[in-house]
Amino acid sequence: MTPPWLLPAFVLLLGYLLGSIPFGLLLTRFTGAGDLRQIGSGNIGATNVLRTGRKGLAAATLLLDLLKGAAAVLVGAALVDGGGAMAGAMAFIGHCYPIWLRFAGGKGVATMMGVVTAIFWPAGCIFAAVWLAALFGTKWSSVGGMAAAISAPVAMWAFGRIDLVPVALALALIVLWRHRANIARLAKGEEPKIGGSKGTAAE
Repeated sequence: MTPPWLLPAFVLLLGYLLGSIPFGLLLTRFTGAGDLRQIGSGNIGATNVLRTGRKGLAAATLLLDLLKGAAAVLVGAALVDGGGAMAGAMAFIGHCYPIWLRFAGGKGVATMMGVVTAIFWPAGCIFAAVWLAALFGTKWSSVGGMAAAISAPVAMWAFGRIDLVPVALALALIVLWRHRANIARLAKGEEPKIGGSKGTAAE
């Protein structure tokens, strides 16, 4: 007889493994753009990929990081009742702390957007709108990412999805933690803006 915990454990592991695929690192390496960890901030997200001068690669990284979060939710929901949020959260953790890269991953914004959108699409729309508004309004990639992350639990609450607030809040807090260096630079007025000589990775 199959233990009842086996399938949920498999969903958690699968979500983590999906999220831990470092698309930014793989794309830059396979296209000859170099080792992303040795470029700019060393982050594996789309903002740092943009520093290679390959806008197409940056867009592809953003899309793939988003899709892996959404895919984890859909697969988890299909395998286990209520497993979507569980698998999505693990995909987010996998992106931020991938075992393959000694747990030095991205900042999770794009992957969180994919997770939030797949779990409850209206909140995903709010996430995207806040992200773009804050990004283009301030020209700070980090501000856009953090504002979007904070908007997710607020949107869940506003739409009456109180059951989803805890997971959205947990992911938002991790995004803020991953941006702690950016927050320190913002406080000192030293945070570079998008389009400047150097930038910070929002992901």
